[in-house]
Amino acid sequence: MHIKSSPVFGKNKVILRSTQRPVTPFGGLCVFFEFLHKIDFADAVNRFMPIKTVSPNAIEPSRIFASFLVSVVAGARRFAHTSIVRSDAVLLAMMGVNRFPCDDTIRNFFMKFGMGETQKFFEPLWRWMVKRVAIRAEGYSLDLDSTVFERYGKQEGALKGHNPKKHGRPSHHPILAVLAEAYFVLHAWMRSGNAGTARGVVEFLKETLALLPDGVFIRCLRADSGFFDNRLMGFLEERGLPYIVVARMTKTIKMKASGVKNWVRIDADYSVGEFRAKLHGWSVDRRFIVIRERIRESGSAVGRRLFDIPGYTFRVMVTSMSGEPSEIWRDYNKRGDMENRIKELKYDLAADDFCMRQFYATEAAFRSVLALFNLLGEFQRASGMGKWRQPATLRTEVFLCGAILGRKGHDLVVHLSESWGGLSRRNPLLEKVKAYIFPTSPKLDATPEIPAYAVA
Repeated sequence: MHIKSSPVFGKNKVILRSTQRPVTPFGGLCVFFEFLHKIDFADAVNRFMPIKTVSPNAIEPSRIFASFLVSVVAGARRFAHTSIVRSDAVLLAMMGVNRFPCDDTIRNFFMKFGMGETQKFFEPLWRWMVKRVAIRAEGYSLDLDSTVFERYGKQEGALKGHNPKKHGRPSHHPILAVLAEAYFVLHAWMRSGNAGTARGVVEFLKETLALLPDGVFIRCLRADSGFFDNRLMGFLEERGLPYIVVARMTKTIKMKASGVKNWVRIDADYSVGEFRAKLHGWSVDRRFIVIRERIRESGSAVGRRLFDIPGYTFRVMVTSMSGEPSEIWRDYNKRGDMENRIKELKYDLAADDFCMRQFYATEAAFRSVLALFNLLGEFQRASGMGKWRQPATLRTEVFLCGAILGRKGHDLVVHLSESWGGLSRRNPLLEKVKAYIFPTSPKLDATPEIPAYAVA
């Protein structure tokens, strides 16, 4: 049976026919599956999975978890979208499973996660992932940030709070810690929408630092003004962990910033200065870096205007570091890349869209997407991609590839379409994944100096 279809341009008809051969648009995922096999992903998830099934016909929880990740890679933005891969026989063959779960099965899987199950599963899973992060002699930058997940309907923890886009809309307010140079989400909490930015940040950081493997240390913590909190800075100072935090422009800080006399000019628009201050409630005085920017007709200047000094905007940072003010300012500016990580999580992997009524079920789905983000980052390192690619870019450049399932004797064969780059484009990635050697601690003659926060 066939029908004829009219093209948009031209007069020749196009004949449409059905085929019984299994076809997939995601043949390029074979490279990602090879990477998951390389790191023993299935074995790790099976070992850490706290959810158990009793029915002999039930799909194993580890396979439900993996199927959810694959559906998100394929572009699912809702649980209902996970059916995008359910009838894909080619993906079934490449994953080595007999069937994919339906969207209700995936929802029910996450609904079994309470606070205990979430901790039992994701903590060891993160330790398993982070142990393969390469050791850097200079250490990593740890960037803190929070974001808003808008919610519709009635969900636990979805409360009215700070929402810059939709005022009054109930939301969740997660907090994240990212190893900047590794593109790795080290830790995250889902929080209720009415939580302040710095709420629970010290306890959050204790959990975050405990996840670091031997040899990996933090050279500097960077955060915006939402984390300008005396308790946080006191905790960092006790642990010997350097920090740069944007200061809130209180009346005292404005007065101190306007009183700076010794400005060091960086260029025609920027100058830096510094002062020390002990604010109300503080037990010590701290170092503040001031960035003065000339207001220009074109472009918007970052910072706040001070009425005492017209023509400029000011930005103030508090730091425990001893470098030159201009170096500290440039160091903090690199934290802007954190916003890109949050956008990738939202727009490429739909981290804010998988929501259920139960709070911990929502958190489990959220942290599953974060785990996928980290796996995609490690996949890029293992496959030799020198430049960071967003998840959506990986999807279009590598994972999207028309493929047909066939057989050769007793073996299954996946035919990758040459019009999508075929095997010739993906074979170099496959070879690098197979030959990849995981980072290990360097063999040193002397015992390395251990940061104070690592043993506190």
